[in-house]
Amino acid sequence: MIVRRTFRTWMFIASVALPIWPLIGWGIFGGGGWEFLGLVIAMPILFVVLLAVSALIYVRPTVRREKAVAWWDVAILTLWHAFIVGFGLFGPNTSTFAVLGVLIGIVAFWYVVWAFFTDAARRARETLAEFEQMATPPTQRRVPPAGSTGDNVIIVQENSTDER
Repeated sequence: MIVRRTFRTWMFIASVALPIWPLIGWGIFGGGGWEFLGLVIAMPILFVVLLAVSALIYVRPTVRREKAVAWWDVAILTLWHAFIVGFGLFGPNTSTFAVLGVLIGIVAFWYVVWAFFTDAARRARETLAEFEQMATPPTQRRVPPAGSTGDNVIIVQENSTDER
């Protein structure tokens, strides 16, 4: 749980820190002018995408309720962040890290969108079922069968014998 809660905070820090890293790496490990121009164009885009993915994870109902991201979020973000760090090292495999980072970024974005809508739909179904249960008159409510594993439910019906 500590790892998942830490990632909830880290993903926003990473939105700022990770786009800066390749610029620092370019200065340390060397690179050409065209590479720098590519970084100046690509790093703001990376910032926006990282921030969008982080925001979509953060607003998911289960993440807000548990105050922790899911393990799948941790796995995908770790992989994506590792490829971004690898890209910033500017070694012989820089192109490989760049391509894999873009592919994992696309997967991360679409996974987060899918998880958000799936979670929101599940939460909406639960809320709707609760409202339907509250809206049904007590005489028409379903009573769970005897011996069920659910909570014990006692329904008290009021019989009105008003004589006026």
